[in-house]
Amino acid sequence: MNSIPSVDLRDFTSDSTTKKQDFVDAIGKAYEDIGFVALKGHFLDEALVENLYKEVKRFFDLPVAIKKKYEIPEIAGQRGYVSFGKESAKGKKEGDLKEFWHFGQYVEDDEKLKAEYPSNLIVKELPEFNKIGKQAYEMLEKTAKYVLRALALHLGLEETYFDAYIHNGNSILRPIHYPPITQEPKEAERAAAHGDINLITLLMGAQGKGLQVQNHKGEWIDAIAEPDELMINVGDMLSRHTNNKLKSTIHRVVNPPKELWGTSRYSIPFFMHPISAMKLNVLEECIDENNPKQFEDITAGEFLTERLIELGLIKK
Repeated sequence: MNSIPSVDLRDFTSDSTTKKQDFVDAIGKAYEDIGFVALKGHFLDEALVENLYKEVKRFFDLPVAIKKKYEIPEIAGQRGYVSFGKESAKGKKEGDLKEFWHFGQYVEDDEKLKAEYPSNLIVKELPEFNKIGKQAYEMLEKTAKYVLRALALHLGLEETYFDAYIHNGNSILRPIHYPPITQEPKEAERAAAHGDINLITLLMGAQGKGLQVQNHKGEWIDAIAEPDELMINVGDMLSRHTNNKLKSTIHRVVNPPKELWGTSRYSIPFFMHPISAMKLNVLEECIDENNPKQFEDITAGEFLTERLIELGLIKK
């Protein structure tokens, strides 16, 4: 597997049962083989994407002192701003060469969950920032819902199996700024090799070189999306839930060649999380004599806390 397969969500949402099944088969095979697909036909329109990037760039261009007003250490970076070099990959001492922002869930119909999640922070200096962020969050969440419906069918589950778990899920939209590199990084990369924690990740901004995916042979391959595509990969929660039938693939964002050090890179992943009460216990459909159960029972909330401690975002 030396390239990332491309699929079109419009096939799944069409009235054609053949096209729908072809989509289910294609995305299922891709996620069993390499854990990544490039997806066309998502719910983000061009104008929304353009406006989101404009607002994100405006935010990261603000003076550091203003950005720091929105960094709240006691919520472990779950909402608002996380400054440059704060996050590191599991097992890495060096902080990644990035700063980022977190938009979280907009709960409107569940007071218990509303109290469980930190509130989104409003950037007073940018009147459109939060409005555009919320619109993008909702369209990415909708796209993710249909991708998970296709995967439910691939796994032999009822199509809407994931719907109740992702409604009001603990999902995060993370605009990232990789600033220009000003000196030779000793060991740090823009984003060191890692697997994602969540169910699936939808990535905007994989149009240029930088994102690399590790295939089964241990080779790093470039993951470059077309202008109208999102890159979507399996996270550790979904891999665990499916007994590693669907693969959570190690990936990284490498530093650019020296002649491009003076340039910024922006990318915007949407991390689709379920509600914390979801049991990630291995699905019976994914266990057989050749594939015995590989993982202990755990909830999504317990698993997330474990990983945030490993990443240094929550202190023991």
